Amino acid sequence: MTLPTHITYDAVVVGAGPNGLAAAITMAQAGHSVIVYEAADKIGGGSRTSELTLPGFLHDVCSAIHPLGIGSPFFRTLPLEQYGVEWIHPPAPLAHPLPNGSAVVLERSIAATGENLGDDAEAWQRLFGPICSHWDAIAEGILAPFRPLYQARHPFTSLDMARFGLSAIQSAKGLAERRFQGARARAVFAGMAAHSMLPLEQPLSAAAGLVLGSLAHAVGWPIPRGGSQTIVDALAAYLRSLGGEIVTGAEIKYLDELPSAHAVFCDVTPRQLLNIAKGKLPESYAAALQRYRYGPGVFKLDLALDGPIPWTAPECAKAGTIHVGGVLEDIASSERSVWRNLPSEQPFVLIAQQSLFDPTRAPAGKHTVWAYCHVPNGHEVDMTERIEAQIERFAPGFRDRIIARHSYNACQMERYNANYVGGDINGGVQDMWQHFTRPTVRPDPYSTPVKGLYICSSSTPPGGGVHGMCGYFAAQSALRHDFA
Repeated sequence: MTLPTHITYDAVVVGAGPNGLAAAITMAQAGHSVIVYEAADKIGGGSRTSELTLPGFLHDVCSAIHPLGIGSPFFRTLPLEQYGVEWIHPPAPLAHPLPNGSAVVLERSIAATGENLGDDAEAWQRLFGPICSHWDAIAEGILAPFRPLYQARHPFTSLDMARFGLSAIQSAKGLAERRFQGARARAVFAGMAAHSMLPLEQPLSAAAGLVLGSLAHAVGWPIPRGGSQTIVDALAAYLRSLGGEIVTGAEIKYLDELPSAHAVFCDVTPRQLLNIAKGKLPESYAAALQRYRYGPGVFKLDLALDGPIPWTAPECAKAGTIHVGGVLEDIASSERSVWRNLPSEQPFVLIAQQSLFDPTRAPAGKHTVWAYCHVPNGHEVDMTERIEAQIERFAPGFRDRIIARHSYNACQMERYNANYVGGDINGGVQDMWQHFTRPTVRPDPYSTPVKGLYICSSSTPPGGGVHGMCGYFAAQSALRHDFA
């Protein structure tokens, strides 16, 4: 389509994912004119819902469970419920089935979770209790860039914040083995830490386990009624109420295609920014973006079932999320294999069973399954059989209930969403170095050397997740530099 390059806006946003919409909303709230361009025919980025298998079965294409959505300091300021978001909290955030037929249930209550952990109940309380009791303050710190400009407002000065940081920089395997004596606590922590997409022996892999566990106890792991699409639809409706515009089906190949604006926000990863800003970026900055590293990809599998998953451990039916992968050593082996460029034979599988708690997701008596596992970046391996075998291992008879399948390998994920480079849904590796320097080493990670040009994707702090904080901080940067 032909873009209105002659029209002047205060701000133009490329990409209508949660971060792009967050940047647009922040600018519109400040009274500035905003337009958003989205390459796809439907907004959403990593927060879309579609009938992938059969009519009437609503599948979340990417994100599904939203602890960071309800826990986001930015989203909490928005009237999302007024625009259609209804959070559903399953009775338990997470269940983790074990090879002996039992399951560990991560409850909202730390004490109730401890009842699942035997002799590790007190250790769980000592690890998560101080974090959860000060979660709001800690969230303000960990969901902001670890740069002096930002951390000065949320300094890690309290004992509890310092304790969080000292634990978070550890490897997940090391922390679990030092803190917990039994296989149950170690397994459930390992499953949460594996969301980092790092080897569990690597420093900082513990951070994901700490954040997700704390979110489970502090705010829950909810699902939005009707699918993740409702979140971005609500953001879009609110943006329009502020006077913002959104244009879909408008792929931006070069910045020169855009209308003139005081600020341009790109909800893209470094690879796409290099393409659309070609010839405009200083050589040193472009070289830094070229060095940006992407991590493992995912293989996504969506299923339509004629009944719920028949878990051996009945308590799995009370959780919205299931981590299938066995004990700590099994999960660590699976994630380590991916980093050696070998798809795991017994992958760690992340599962959401939204239709147990949201009847809008499937016809009466039927159910949906959302599942994925990690694979080497850019790998085209079909993991359908291995994922189904892992679920069958903990739910005999599961395969007999499958009535339709839909899958995306890592390369297909990138074709679906260009920000998923090689299938990397986190916008880049978030290891010890790149966690603190994404996307480049700059005091302000959202600004670029080009005046008025900002990057606001999950390749900026605080990284992946449906929370809008990358877009919010990028807009705040622009308001300081270009609209003061």
